[in-house]
Amino acid sequence: MNKVRFGIVGLGNMGRFHAGYLLQGKVARAELTAVSDVFQGNLDAYRSNAALKCFAKSEDMIRSGLIDAIIIATPHYQHTTIGMDALANGLHVLVEKPISVHKADCERLLAAHKNPKQVFAAMFQLRTDDKYKKIKQLVAGGELGEIVRMSWIITDWFRTETYFASGGWRATWKGEGGGALLNQCPHNLDLIHWLMGPAARVRGFCQLGRYHNIEVEDNVTAYLEYPNGATGLFVTSTGEAPGSNRFEICGDRGKLVLEDNIIRFTRNATPMREFCRTSKGAFAKPDVWNCEVPYAAGGAQHHEIAQNFVDAILDGAPLIAPASDGMYSVEMANAILYSSLIGQTVALPLDGAAYEKKLQQLIAESKFVKKEAQVVAMDFTKSFR
Repeated sequence: MNKVRFGIVGLGNMGRFHAGYLLQGKVARAELTAVSDVFQGNLDAYRSNAALKCFAKSEDMIRSGLIDAIIIATPHYQHTTIGMDALANGLHVLVEKPISVHKADCERLLAAHKNPKQVFAAMFQLRTDDKYKKIKQLVAGGELGEIVRMSWIITDWFRTETYFASGGWRATWKGEGGGALLNQCPHNLDLIHWLMGPAARVRGFCQLGRYHNIEVEDNVTAYLEYPNGATGLFVTSTGEAPGSNRFEICGDRGKLVLEDNIIRFTRNATPMREFCRTSKGAFAKPDVWNCEVPYAAGGAQHHEIAQNFVDAILDGAPLIAPASDGMYSVEMANAILYSSLIGQTVALPLDGAAYEKKLQQLIAESKFVKKEAQVVAMDFTKSFR
């Protein structure tokens, strides 16, 4: 094989976006040969393209012999079932975030990846963002010393009532399986794990429908604890405007702050614990120097993950975001929400079966009636973080 034939299932906002860059030739050695959607209107824009085959059912596209790989961009619950079907039929799979709604489904999906020759990746394009790559380099290289604290306040995910009414599946337990944590924040939760490693415990405080007529979380505060004693704070909301986006990591050797796309590093001349033990001054502080950390302003593009996916298929290149990593953000989202629902601190790894049972209870007991609305066409790519 010298070219990867792609199929896309789900032609909503994200599916159309993926189709766009593939048709524009932004991914080398790749071609879009098929698309699938249960809503026939979503296929209309592609029917005139003689090089594309349109399918009403993903099962038919998967078995058509016309594709080598599939991008899954459907509503969340279908990521698991379609992904398992595609893997069982020998396709390479690239799945949008979140890879599944809950940890137990993640485990089922990952267990279906039995053939190591099949490439299975997740669409975590922020891992290609140069500012996060630079932060990863600083943390992994020990420039901050031992990490003692992390906080990310990201409340600039503002969404209107019209947004939530734009699809019957949105912001419901049955249709989406969660709110801000599962829809807006998987990339942030993925980056926290990518940079900090696994947390040991989490205590979540989630408000359901505080700002919107929805039944899922739209305002969240979570407290995290790490095995080395470091702590973390994660705050997010889809109802706060203008909102904030400030990411801090504090270590023994200094503090790093990312805000307004600027990385600022305040470096302790003497590690703070050493200074605390040795200083003769009651109110003394370590001397510091401040710098703005330069980085190349690039990355964070979906087609970069797709290119890496193709390179992994054709050349054996290592994946930037293996699908197995996709479980971490789902697990954290589940744990924060589960902790809030039961009013207790939750130890990690999360008991996936217990959370699945709780989610099924929420679905069964839901009395929520979803209202849908016509949405004025807008550039949804402005929502990318």
